[in-house]
Amino acid sequence: MQFAEIPGLPETKEKLINAVKYNHLAHALLFHGPEGSANLTLALALATFLYCENPSETDSCGVCSSCQRMSRLVMPDLNFAFPVVAKEKEKEKEKENEEDEEEEKTDVLTNWRKFATAQPYGNVHDFIYFNRFEKKQLNISKASARKIIQALSLMSFEGGYKIILIWAPEFLHPSAANALLKIMEEPPARTIFMLVTSQADQLLTTVLSRTQKILVRAFSDEEVTSHLVDSGLCDSKSAEQIAMLADGNMREAYRMVNQVEDKQVTQIRDWFRLCVSKDLKEIFELADKFHKEPKESQKSLMLTGLNVTREILLKNFDLDSLLRTTEEDRKFITAISKKVLHEDHAMKLYDSFNQAHYHLERNGNAKMIFTDLSMNILVMMAQKK
Repeated sequence: MQFAEIPGLPETKEKLINAVKYNHLAHALLFHGPEGSANLTLALALATFLYCENPSETDSCGVCSSCQRMSRLVMPDLNFAFPVVAKEKEKEKEKENEEDEEEEKTDVLTNWRKFATAQPYGNVHDFIYFNRFEKKQLNISKASARKIIQALSLMSFEGGYKIILIWAPEFLHPSAANALLKIMEEPPARTIFMLVTSQADQLLTTVLSRTQKILVRAFSDEEVTSHLVDSGLCDSKSAEQIAMLADGNMREAYRMVNQVEDKQVTQIRDWFRLCVSKDLKEIFELADKFHKEPKESQKSLMLTGLNVTREILLKNFDLDSLLRTTEEDRKFITAISKKVLHEDHAMKLYDSFNQAHYHLERNGNAKMIFTDLSMNILVMMAQKK
């Protein structure tokens, strides 16, 4: 991963590169930003820059042996820690099948490398499905912390930096976090800890206090649009629509590339009209159709609903300059704002769409979610001013 592969974020890239140039790079960095931000990709790009044999002023070369190995995440001095299935204490103590256990660990690391390469903007939920860890408790155990300490006790393979990248450190077991505190505060020379998270508020204060925070902002609409177009993932018109719905979340943008359709605002409009007319038969039939849609299409419709609700709120406050919908959808927004949904109801509707998306993410029953949301919309519209 190179800095050039990450869309936008020039200010954060410059900050990291200057820290390396002027020898101001902290020994423990916390890359934190909202879901779908470049927290992992920036950490990997920085690691690539540090290992590169011929770096330029602004990036790694991308062609040397170290850069090629970093593209596959197989550098011997780059160690990873990430959530895995939590094992019972009794099983951890048993060492009868050490060869099988070692083979299992190798497979998990291989899967992590594949996941980080294929879905660099993915979250823990994506990682769970990638590894088929559904309905299993995950953590970063004390045994993983011991392996980190052991790895740092050895000399560097190539005489350069030793990097420990901890992905999703919020899953650190308290005993594992406590075991790492001392070495994070006083690591061996040329050792760097990189913690990557979207849930910094869930980390122990003792861990936070030992890191330098690198705040990674969400992508702008322009950055998402240009990235999708330049990558050949979709045309400019679709990219603009996706960027508007994704709201800076590159993970959602990728997931919507093949799912977002121009008709989704029309679907929202027709759905709202059924709720205004209290046509329960049509609403239930629509719920059946929604249930049969692919999961990504279902979630994409919820995101469209969130965007429409945002536009309604802006229209209610006469902030027309901030509206992001196309001219053809603007009439619908104008018609429904104030006359049907005032700001209090629009805020509740925003929360309802957000909650529905959350439950779909966690495999809730789509038909029940859609029906419940429809009833909420129906009640709100019946209580119009």
